[in-house]
Amino acid sequence: MPHMFGPVEHRPFRLTLNSDGRSHPVENLLSIATLVVGLLAFITGFIPGAHVIASWAGALGFGGGLYSQYISATTPERALNVVGIVASFVGVALGIYHGGFMP
Repeated sequence: MPHMFGPVEHRPFRLTLNSDGRSHPVENLLSIATLVVGLLAFITGFIPGAHVIASWAGALGFGGGLYSQYISATTPERALNVVGIVASFVGVALGIYHGGFMP
């Protein structure tokens, strides 16, 4: 066990979605888009006058997030997808509660 007593090399922390070392531009873009649309739906879901935006953004974010989860390649992408899907679901539910898809 001589490797246990040797110097430990630390790599600098990098925030990346490509934890497997390969590039996944489509999957990364879909994960980020799911998160952004989900947050938009979540925030506008709390505004009664923005129920149309919340409803449509939530429905699109939910469907797109499920597809993004299906094709995701790494764990960080999946984590962003889950956060975006949950935010989209809450946003669409609040949007429907406040008035639905039509003005």
